[in-house]
Amino acid sequence: MLVTRTLITAESVPRLAPHVTLKHDTVRDRWVVLGPERMLVPDEIAVEILQRCDGERSVAAVVGLLAKEFNAPEDDIAGDVRELLQALADKGFVRA
Repeated sequence: MLVTRTLITAESVPRLAPHVTLKHDTVRDRWVVLGPERMLVPDEIAVEILQRCDGERSVAAVVGLLAKEFNAPEDDIAGDVRELLQALADKGFVRA
């Protein structure tokens, strides 16, 4: 069986996988990423990125939004965004 890896690029249009949700846990006052029999607790930066991955915006567009909102250079943000999304894609949490 051949397994293919989704590569996240600036042109990729990421979204959470169909079985995954980003949800605010009001009891613990934290965000969680829920998947079948798995849960991740993303840090604040990861939450900001994931909230913008709606399946309509490219990675480059997400980077542009974050750079504008946080007044940071796109070059500084781009690598971190792609790295996070690639790690989540490799685990099946994100599709592109």
